[in-house]
Amino acid sequence: MSSPAPLTRDQIDTQLDFQHIPYESTAEMPVEIHFIGQQRAYDAFDFGLSVSKPGYNIFVMGPPGIGKKAFLEKILQERAATGPLPSDWCYVFNFEEENKPKAIAFAAGKASEFAEDMARLVDDLKIGIPSIFESDEYRTRAQEIEQEFLDRREEALNQLREKAQKEGIALLQTPAGIAFAPFKGGEVLDPEKYNALPEEEKRRIEAAIRKLQEELTAILRQIPKWRKEAQNKLRELNRSYIQGLVSSLFEELKAKYKKMEAVLLHLEEIQKDVLKNAENFRLPRESEIPPIPGMSGPSQSMEFFLKRYKVNVIVDHSKSKGIPIVFEDNPTFVNIIGRIEHIAQMGALLTDFTLIRPGALHRSNGGYLIVDALRVLSHPYSWEGLKRALRSQQIKIEPLGEALGLLSTVSLEPQPIPLNLKVILIGDRLIYYLLYQFDPEFKDLFKITADFSEEFDASPQNLLPYCQLIASLCHSHGIAPLEKSALRLIVKQSLRFSQDAKKFSLNIRKILDLLEESEYWRKKENAQLISAGHVRSAIVSSYRRINRIEEQLKESIQRQILLVETKGSKVGQINGLAVIDMGNFMFGYPTKITARVRFGNGHVIDIEREVKLSGPIHSKGVLILSGFLAGRYLPEEPLSLSATLAFEQSYSLVEGDSASAAELCALLSALSEYPIYQSIAITGSINQLGEIQAIGGVNEKIEGFFDTCAARGLDGNNGVIIPWSNLQHLVLKEEVLEAVEKGLFKIYAVKTIDEAMEILTGIPAGERDAQGKYPPESINGKVEAKLSQFAKRAQKFTSPDQKAESIAAEEKNDK
Repeated sequence: MSSPAPLTRDQIDTQLDFQHIPYESTAEMPVEIHFIGQQRAYDAFDFGLSVSKPGYNIFVMGPPGIGKKAFLEKILQERAATGPLPSDWCYVFNFEEENKPKAIAFAAGKASEFAEDMARLVDDLKIGIPSIFESDEYRTRAQEIEQEFLDRREEALNQLREKAQKEGIALLQTPAGIAFAPFKGGEVLDPEKYNALPEEEKRRIEAAIRKLQEELTAILRQIPKWRKEAQNKLRELNRSYIQGLVSSLFEELKAKYKKMEAVLLHLEEIQKDVLKNAENFRLPRESEIPPIPGMSGPSQSMEFFLKRYKVNVIVDHSKSKGIPIVFEDNPTFVNIIGRIEHIAQMGALLTDFTLIRPGALHRSNGGYLIVDALRVLSHPYSWEGLKRALRSQQIKIEPLGEALGLLSTVSLEPQPIPLNLKVILIGDRLIYYLLYQFDPEFKDLFKITADFSEEFDASPQNLLPYCQLIASLCHSHGIAPLEKSALRLIVKQSLRFSQDAKKFSLNIRKILDLLEESEYWRKKENAQLISAGHVRSAIVSSYRRINRIEEQLKESIQRQILLVETKGSKVGQINGLAVIDMGNFMFGYPTKITARVRFGNGHVIDIEREVKLSGPIHSKGVLILSGFLAGRYLPEEPLSLSATLAFEQSYSLVEGDSASAAELCALLSALSEYPIYQSIAITGSINQLGEIQAIGGVNEKIEGFFDTCAARGLDGNNGVIIPWSNLQHLVLKEEVLEAVEKGLFKIYAVKTIDEAMEILTGIPAGERDAQGKYPPESINGKVEAKLSQFAKRAQKFTSPDQKAESIAAEEKNDK
């Protein structure tokens, strides 16, 4: 078996055939194209938006930055432009139950028109009714009713006065009320003269006063009744005088809204209330004391009374041009459901139906409501409020405390409004799966899933559409056109974003950031078009701003603070490759891995795991090494070695299995005693069959070791071994490609651990012959010989009784 040859530049360089792009710059490209690479999401939207049944709401999932919101805007605007406008809604006063305002639906744009009609009606009533009350004829009739009441009361008192005089008693009207007193000789007797009267006379006077007092009490009891009768007559007078005016004003409105039963019913109730409470329309008389500032007076009282005739329009589509599309950026409970506001007045909080305010559900009713899933879940009770509205198919406005059953105070209870809309949640995949797993209502309310892809096949037929997408981003964001060379570099960088040479990145945010920074460099040079140099400057400068930690790590390696060798060879020592992901960027770096072996009980000890610096995936990779050794070498003999593996100078958590191939190579080197070239690093995971498997961050790992070697001087011996299956992911920077082309840096792609060991040691791995033996001087031959020595030593040190005890102990441990 011959070891793999180093890869050529053609094998690792990204192949982008721009010869078939018939444009020299993006300025020449058509930009009106559909969103590419999202056919799955488009089909889900087409189905979800077409089904009008409840529960077919849509959850849009995918990572941030891939243009989900822009996609939604385009798709929804296309549908909204051709759809019918939904109804307007308003709240009006409920004359039967004042705390339960009534909701009335109108055709689009008609609710505000009705509100204006009612405002004009109230103005007409405020002018017309007071003018009737100020007429001479009305005043004369009203005064007659008032005088009739006064005459009736005075006549009753005069009759009582005459009767008292016959008894020698005077009826006196004082500020404190009406009183009786003895009367003689034209004057009221004072206490001294009264006491001088004979006892019989005094008894007669007291009896007469008691009788007169009873009659006075009867008269006083009648006066409120007479006043009520007078008020009724005055009310009937008011009704008779304003009946004509009110009827004429309302008839015009009734004719206009004759096809709307709810409006006609409300107008009838208003008309009855106006006739019933006509007195409230009277202007204050000049004799009335003006109100104290801040307190209610006659004019304020009338305005307060007239609020019941207003119309509170909460949904108005008079200026809309299609189905409503609402993006709610702050989905609190009240912003979703609506709220009832209050006004502080004289230390109390007051409210009425005119203070009802709509929520996002009202504004989007009949259309589409788009909400960020994480934000609606973050606000207390917003998610429950949204689900309740979708379940009941109606919008019920109530204070949050009342909705939770925490308040028992009397408040408004607005009539619920029917709900018919599509709710679209935008969120990460993790949020979707968590909701689906732990919220039993979620799967019934959001039956449609639109899954956005992060990448797009980098096939030759997709290259032009992808270039057009980049051109459209330049056009829509005011960025100068790209030269063909700059476009090629942007496309290559998108492959880098996707970590796959076969996939274009659909992370619009990253691409747009790169375009905008390239635009900065173009403006700095006052160029007409963005060139490849501008894009390259943007890539370098953006990386330079955030790579402080990487530079510190590289400096530590160059100063030998972190011990990494790139020359010579060592037994049981190898350069592994690790990657650090900082969120906004990631970088690779080499790390020394060592292995030591001796005769033992068959355990491969991972020092990182023993000190709890190893994650479960890394621990799994180490355990696979034991399975590989036991399966390949001396399968009929016990594995009698003790091995230790360590990441040298590693003081943080080690996770992932991408170093398992390096660990196995170090272990095989320690067993065979063949040294490993320190000029070559390796990355890849291993399985129990010795096959090397793909890993992530392959570009960063290669470049990390390249930078270390380049800083010390490339001599043609440096290189990296990667899994063969990672070839399709290579999108390397130009410096690496040039070094490979010149033979200063080598990249090997391997499929098995044997191929890797041959490259690392220069010694054949060896294959079993017809007798099942490895060549003695091969790597596998040396390893098996060493393990055979350990197995023989184990037999010498173990008696039959000790073997039995050992087997029993192992069985007990297994249990």
